[in-house]
Amino acid sequence: MYDAGKVVIGLAIFACIFLFPFLYNHGSAAPQPKPSLDTPAIKALPQKKCVEDTKFMITTHMQFLNDWRDQALRDGNRWYVNKEGKKVWISLQNTCLKCHSNKKEFCDKCHNYAGVDPYCWDCHYDPNGSKL
Repeated sequence: MYDAGKVVIGLAIFACIFLFPFLYNHGSAAPQPKPSLDTPAIKALPQKKCVEDTKFMITTHMQFLNDWRDQALRDGNRWYVNKEGKKVWISLQNTCLKCHSNKKEFCDKCHNYAGVDPYCWDCHYDPNGSKL
């Protein structure tokens, strides 16, 4: 029990070192990125509309793309009918990436911010034609 003071000091130093990164960054999260929609294909559109509305695409796009994949590849259904009744060809590369061709500014910004590594590019080519 003669070393109790040293143990307490050691625990205090450990706690300070361990908690420093959390306390240092408290309240200073990086700002949410704004994906760039500045592509020639989007600029040429008369109406800036995606397959579904923007809020739906932001919040559920990964589940949406997974459903598209299952529909097209597993069920053989290559057509999607959106909420407005418009038929859209199910294709990541020929539908989505036709407009959203700036992968670094559109896809990567948000995925890096969220710390996710989607597996889309395991099979698909990026809009510039290189397999990632």
